[in-house]
Amino acid sequence: MSERTGWDRGLSVMADGKGLVGHAGAVLLRKLADRTGLTRGLAGVLPTSTAAGWRERAAVLIQLAVTIALGARSLLESEQLQLHHQGLFGPGASDSTTRRVLAGLDEQTLARVAKVRRRVRRHVWMLLRLRPGGFPWLTVAGRTLTGWIVVDLDATVITSGSRKEGAAGTFKGTFGFHPLGGWCANTGENLAMELRPGNAGANTVEDHLRVLAACLQQIPHSSRSKLLVRVDGAGATHGLLQHLEALNTTRRTVRYTVGWKITPEDEAAIAQLPESAWETSLTQDGQHQGDYGIAELTGLNTRDGWPEGMRLIARRVRPSRRHMKKLTDFEKKTGWRYSITATNIRHMWGITGSHQIQFLDALHRDHAEVEDRIRTAKAMGLMNLPSSSWQVNTGWMLACNLAADLDAWLRLLALHDSEDLAGAEPDTMRLRLYHLPARLAHHARRRYLRIERTWPWASAFTTSWRRLTQLPAVT
Repeated sequence: MSERTGWDRGLSVMADGKGLVGHAGAVLLRKLADRTGLTRGLAGVLPTSTAAGWRERAAVLIQLAVTIALGARSLLESEQLQLHHQGLFGPGASDSTTRRVLAGLDEQTLARVAKVRRRVRRHVWMLLRLRPGGFPWLTVAGRTLTGWIVVDLDATVITSGSRKEGAAGTFKGTFGFHPLGGWCANTGENLAMELRPGNAGANTVEDHLRVLAACLQQIPHSSRSKLLVRVDGAGATHGLLQHLEALNTTRRTVRYTVGWKITPEDEAAIAQLPESAWETSLTQDGQHQGDYGIAELTGLNTRDGWPEGMRLIARRVRPSRRHMKKLTDFEKKTGWRYSITATNIRHMWGITGSHQIQFLDALHRDHAEVEDRIRTAKAMGLMNLPSSSWQVNTGWMLACNLAADLDAWLRLLALHDSEDLAGAEPDTMRLRLYHLPARLAHHARRRYLRIERTWPWASAFTTSWRRLTQLPAVT
């Protein structure tokens, strides 16, 4: 018999196994939620009752977040995963129970949940400062932004295959929703997210101000002294930039970089630049980047109504084939494709050379990593909103945010020294840890979760569990 086709000789497949757990990584996420105080904190703000059959709302929400991290894409899939984990966590919540929990998350309850998340985040950030290597400061163009907390704002489109409350046509020609979120670039945490109808504007000032305020509220007070806010072209509005300037106080420094929509006046100003004004840009590791030019545009064109001291930095690149149809007449004439960044950075305390235009250009281009955060968020349940109800979908989004935080905290607190897991994305975490099969055994009134010892990441799994159990409990 050929070795290519004879591998299944004598093999029988039966569904009669006992004590098997197919997604053992759930214990890491649930342990983390309990150990950081998230479960207890939610129990203090969500409704409770002593009635028979009442399900603890905090446990239901945490288990939903855990199953979303495992890959659940709907309430039904979450119920099925919870039924599979009864031997670990006890009876799971049905999809109808979970739906009622999400439907009960009104505006006041969501505000209380946000306070719990802020309190837990403060504790987690304290633990990050105590770990080997300390707090994860951002590194841009070879410079470490020690002491600076970086917040990235961006919107995305979530398509809908059916008519749901709030779904509408989007600017991309699709049908669905247009949420706006904010992420901490230092840790990868999803600080805040607001569900918006599909036809919500990309540069609506009020929406940006609300999400920004929610993000800043999530940052512990001890870390708010130096803040950098980065937004794409949707952030180039008078209202947002003036608000960011107003946030500066004697105890708090707020800097920003935003994209800029080029106008004919900007092109006229660029045309005035001598060739000697253009300098070579830098890569993210601080190396020179050929065929990319950077120049200071500040002062060459008048900008009434914009914050005083705002700088404009022009960037030019050779256009690729896909950009040829979008070039303006000026760009076709010069043979370059231009973009502009607006910023109020003239100096970042503690960062050598932070006034240089090459560094500022690299700093803003690093904002593109927010696309990775959005992709991760969609892999954590936001690819599709499962309900026709706006309120339920808002609650689902909150559960997805909690799942993203748990995933980030696990890597930051327990896998920070694992080269292939510290920066892993959800699919990688699921393959290597979350979906790891195990056998649940009982002996002498104790339970033992036994994983295969030959699995390449078995040591990472057990090390994570040990580190989580050793985290200082929240009092």
